[in-house]
Amino acid sequence: MAKKENRMQVIMECTEAPGTSRYHTFKNVRNTTGRLELKKYNARLRKHTLHREKK
Repeated sequence: MAKKENRMQVIMECTEAPGTSRYHTFKNVRNTTGRLELKKYNARLRKHTLHREKK
């Protein structure tokens, strides 16, 4: 089984309506040095929006 030394848990927050939608995910710190950006579903807005990694 792979080691989890390079993995870090991050919080993704919606950019269109901050505070309404948050996701938790893991990223590889060694491969992805910048902030993570993904399109995820926001239930309050009922559409897919851009979510960025929150520090």
